[in-house]
Amino acid sequence: MELSRGIRENLRFLIVEVESQVSNLQTFLATGSAGVGRRIVDRSGYAYNLKMRIHGSCFAQLGGMGKSGDPLPIRAMESIATDLERIAELCRECVRGVESVSQRRCLAANTYRPLLNHVSRGIRMIEVAIQNHDTQRALKIGASKGRMGSGVRQLTTRYTEALKKRKNTEDLIRALFVVNAIDQMGDALLNISEAVISANLGQPVNIERYHSLKDSVARLDLDNVTIEPVAETRSGSGISGITSDGDDGYVAIFKDGEKRKVKEERQGVEAWHDIFPGLAPKILSYRKTGQSASLLIEHLAGLTFEQILLNEPRTLLDGAFKQLTRTLRSVWKETRTKKAVPARHMTQLAKRLDEVYAIHPEFQTGNMNVCGHRIPSFERLLRKAKAAEAKVKPPFSVYIHGDLNLDNIIYDPMEKRVNFIDLHRSKYMDYVQDVSVFMVSNYRLQILDIRARDRILSVARRFHHFATGFAKGAGDDTFEYRLALGLARSFATSTRFILDETLASAMFLRSRYLMEQVLATDPGDAADFRLPVEEIFVD
Repeated sequence: MELSRGIRENLRFLIVEVESQVSNLQTFLATGSAGVGRRIVDRSGYAYNLKMRIHGSCFAQLGGMGKSGDPLPIRAMESIATDLERIAELCRECVRGVESVSQRRCLAANTYRPLLNHVSRGIRMIEVAIQNHDTQRALKIGASKGRMGSGVRQLTTRYTEALKKRKNTEDLIRALFVVNAIDQMGDALLNISEAVISANLGQPVNIERYHSLKDSVARLDLDNVTIEPVAETRSGSGISGITSDGDDGYVAIFKDGEKRKVKEERQGVEAWHDIFPGLAPKILSYRKTGQSASLLIEHLAGLTFEQILLNEPRTLLDGAFKQLTRTLRSVWKETRTKKAVPARHMTQLAKRLDEVYAIHPEFQTGNMNVCGHRIPSFERLLRKAKAAEAKVKPPFSVYIHGDLNLDNIIYDPMEKRVNFIDLHRSKYMDYVQDVSVFMVSNYRLQILDIRARDRILSVARRFHHFATGFAKGAGDDTFEYRLALGLARSFATSTRFILDETLASAMFLRSRYLMEQVLATDPGDAADFRLPVEEIFVD
């Protein structure tokens, strides 16, 4: 995308200004010249004004952009301007810190020069990297932070050791602040580097993600590869689709994020291959770097169940539903084990309740009295339901998906095949966990059209009918009792992702109602409990 003249010109002025400020800071540290110090401090408004002009030009260009335009390069320029102005601000902080030092020999000012040289070189590369969409040059900008690392550590150690002698402590503390400010300049350059790379790739990336992505794509041995963002998970993982000339659709899916979560995803996929082959996608590569990791996964043909439910004809929805239930029945039968693993839905809910209240503080009402009738708080109901749940164990466990939301199920109508994705929570457990998650993932769809809403809720009711049929055949007499608690958990915890007050309130009240219904039945009579599914899954 071509940047507007206002962005290009003001960015040029800002780069020159910030480079000049860093150069002046080097002179000030070497000479202690008060005049040079004043020149740095007095020009604070100029860099700030340039940043604001760039932000204004970016806002104007975004406003004139059609839906087909890519806003990421414009957002990247906003970010770069902010970080450049931050470097100018850090220069002023250094001046103020040094001016307060009474014994300049404590500073060892000449030791700062190599660090600031790295900063200057990084700043000089910014304009060319942007103009030429030069990712390699952008990587060099980001590498400035790494090159500064040893120098920063040496100075920090030097000042810290000197502090232990309890002499000139105030001067040494100010010197440490100067080192920290210069180190933050390296952080700003790293941010600028990642902004340029993100603009070039058309999706947000950091340096670690770029190297993981580059390495993973190289393993595919494809020509003219295109990478585009697919999704961003709530946990912060990025998901990208990889395409190649001559291919219809994605060739593979790249997923990266926190190492622990990506490792769990990998283990989940591999476990499914061992336990029930054919359901999970193939892993093409796995890479870990520091605290991050990435997966290159086979792209699965088809549509998510959510896409089919919302956009496709009834015949396709029926076909997907039939294949899903057939697949689940097979998985549950073949992985069934006598070892019971309770889901502990109420424990799960208790762990998420603070997050729910953070989004919906109005749900936290405490005990109430209405016309002399005492209404217990949600927390009190939860404690009682937790005690009741502990008395009703599942008769067996199966290997579950763990997060059976509509968008984690892929149906290929050509092959009439179902696949599962996002498998990091897969484990042996009570199958009620998957049943409740699937049913509530239908209800929480924020669709207001009456006919579409009825279609959505009918899928939840049909799924309940399927699951109760399986339970009956498996001799699971307390299925509906446990399912009520599972639904109570899913209804309540899902509200932390929903800002629509009407929908969130309806879900939270359903959670409360289900717990009240469960508590009205003695755990010893759990086999007699019947879930009021028609009342729950209706608007």
